[in-house]
Amino acid sequence: MALELQKVDKYKDILTNQYIDLLYKSAPLHDIGKVGIRDSILLKPGKLTKEEFEEMKKHTIYGEQSLMVGINQLGEDSFLTLAKEIALTHHEKWDGSGYPKGLSKEKIPISGRLMALSDVYDALISKRIYKVAFTHDEAKKIILAGRGTHFDPDVVDAFIKREAIFIRIT
Repeated sequence: MALELQKVDKYKDILTNQYIDLLYKSAPLHDIGKVGIRDSILLKPGKLTKEEFEEMKKHTIYGEQSLMVGINQLGEDSFLTLAKEIALTHHEKWDGSGYPKGLSKEKIPISGRLMALSDVYDALISKRIYKVAFTHDEAKKIILAGRGTHFDPDVVDAFIKREAIFIRIT
């Protein structure tokens, strides 16, 4: 999706090849903060209670804090700086209803906006202890329904333009 957005004028300066390479290296760390969440919540087969969900939401903060430890040792210019940004912002929503800070629109870094859609897509198409795997078409329908509310419309458009790649990797 970043490669697709790189073609759009408003993104071409930030989504350089070097930045996209850093995204590729950093994205797998987006949920590192889940190490701070109790297994009873992470592995719960049913719906989380309000209190459990409030605890689960803290994984974004825990991720930021964990990655800060590495940044303090490796320096701000390491890929961990982008990983920290992604960990903190990948549950923010375009309309401001996400967490942990309730950021909206362009206040959410593009890294977080890209990861938000990627993370939701992965969660939808993956079998979990509490749900069956959705098909690509079912996931696509949910993502399209979230265009402009949950997801940045530009990111959704990039997803649609690169849809064939998503189908191949599922």
